[in-house]
Amino acid sequence: MLDINLIRENPKLIKENIKKKFQDEKLPLVDKLIKLDEEWREIKQKADSLRHERNEISEKINQEKKQGKKVDEFIKNAREIPGKLQAIEERENQLELGIREIMLKIPNIISKETPIGKDASKNKEIKKVGKIPKFKFPVKTHVELAEKLGIADFDASARVSGNGFYYLKKELALLNQALIRFAIDFMNKKNYEYIETPLMLNEKSIYASMDKKAIEDSVYSIKDENLNLIGTSEQSLLAFHSGQILQESELPEKYFSYSMCFRKEIGSHGINEKGLWRNHQFNKIEQFIFCKPEDSDKYYKELLKNSEEILKVLKLPYRIIEICSGDLADWKYRSADLEVYRPTTKKYEEVMSLSNCTDYQARKLDIKCIDKKGNRKVINTLNNTALATSRIMVAILENFQQKSGEIKIPKCLWKYTGFKVIKAGKSKP
Repeated sequence: MLDINLIRENPKLIKENIKKKFQDEKLPLVDKLIKLDEEWREIKQKADSLRHERNEISEKINQEKKQGKKVDEFIKNAREIPGKLQAIEERENQLELGIREIMLKIPNIISKETPIGKDASKNKEIKKVGKIPKFKFPVKTHVELAEKLGIADFDASARVSGNGFYYLKKELALLNQALIRFAIDFMNKKNYEYIETPLMLNEKSIYASMDKKAIEDSVYSIKDENLNLIGTSEQSLLAFHSGQILQESELPEKYFSYSMCFRKEIGSHGINEKGLWRNHQFNKIEQFIFCKPEDSDKYYKELLKNSEEILKVLKLPYRIIEICSGDLADWKYRSADLEVYRPTTKKYEEVMSLSNCTDYQARKLDIKCIDKKGNRKVINTLNNTALATSRIMVAILENFQQKSGEIKIPKCLWKYTGFKVIKAGKSKP
């Protein structure tokens, strides 16, 4: 949510930003918001004036009584004020709700680095890193490899849970845990604070991370309870400081979290395909930073560097894509995807998503900092995937497959797996 003062003072900037995101249907909302805001300020002034008058009359009654004077007229006037005030406050509340509803629809200001484009086809490739593997044999999909090696069962999961789930077995299950431990150790060495969060959040907390439509399309809600399963620990890390005022000297707060994630994946392509690439349930280690507004660009680069280091250590070929304005989520100021190469699709596909949300998310949850002079300002929030195990396992299986059907394990994971190669029967130590 944007700062109302920014909208009041520079509606032209807001409209230009909406046009850059190709959301012209939202342009009338700006004028409507300004009109409602003007009325709200007038109403609020009237309400404040009545409250002031009520206090003055109350003080006058006390003074007159002490002097033995009649106060009937003052009491009559005092009795009329609550009715007037109630009507004004009701309208004030209506206006506040209307203003907030519109503000939640107005997108965040985009960065100067964000390419202008209507859809994902205009996303900009920043760079490519690593060598694409060359195979002298027909490559197999991760599903073919896993089923032949007996390390996953997608048919059993389909029977008991439906599509979008999996049973991991033996070495693949151990590889999953190895990736979790590797990412936790990696982030811990970066001096980020490890937090294990709730896997369910109330509506206010979970809606703060995205817009309402995105949440409804992705999050599972618990029937008859104000609770929702998280789609990412980004959501629960964001809510961690909800309603708090932090000391500016404490910033930045750098966190990382491992969690199970649950997503409906409504509208996603390929959810009905077998395998690990797109699921309703998966494991992810997330990075999250709360910082001063002037530092968010710096920490955006830091989060990107962390994820690049992880992919480099895993020896996976990847590229970085700068997300264009039309493909950029409304709550984001800037975003980039890190994509790994998949030899089976012969494409780079997303494994990590980096976002600078500036103060857009934190304003929803009223998360602020205070400096030495007592000035308060809304904190900036940033997040990035450190590692999602399911997609990284796909990348490892497909990129490191051997003609024999064996899978070589990246060296950085050996101490966690206890084996260097997955092969049929028994893995090589």
